[in-house]
Amino acid sequence: MSAPAKSVLNESKQIERAAMLIEMGARMQVLESETTLSYERLIRLYKEIAGKSPSKGQLPFSTDWFLTWQENIHSSLFLNIYEYLSKGVSLDSVELLTKAYRLYNEQVAAAQIEPLLSFTRAWRLVKFVDAGMLTRTKCSQCGGQFVTELYENRHYTCGLCNPPARAGKSKSAGALTLH
Repeated sequence: MSAPAKSVLNESKQIERAAMLIEMGARMQVLESETTLSYERLIRLYKEIAGKSPSKGQLPFSTDWFLTWQENIHSSLFLNIYEYLSKGVSLDSVELLTKAYRLYNEQVAAAQIEPLLSFTRAWRLVKFVDAGMLTRTKCSQCGGQFVTELYENRHYTCGLCNPPARAGKSKSAGALTLH
């Protein structure tokens, strides 16, 4: 069986997809995973679009970041949007991710809160959920769905209902504050 012939149209779609991901802040590992373009082609495209070389280094491979107080709230907001869209719209995984990420950014902007979740972290969160490393658990007080480890106890209380002692005390602009 011979390899499929290269399609100019398919390559064009892959370049368009990579460009959109770069504009959203995706790191090279995301681009390599979500497109069929060569590493060299992605580097050239990244430099052309971003005007600089891509960041070096590995992506964080720990679920811990998504479980800390403010980060958990942002991650949970994104994942709830993502899960909602996945049930209602027929999109491929990258389209679903980008739409959910745009809606997440709109929501935090409307609340005048700094977005903590980068596009690459949002992508990683979805991968962790797909791999069964993280899930959503219902808060026993407010009923919201929050990002948790897989085997969180049934009487889970979210960080909004039971914030840590110093939570919400930050004076930095764009941080969550509790009243």
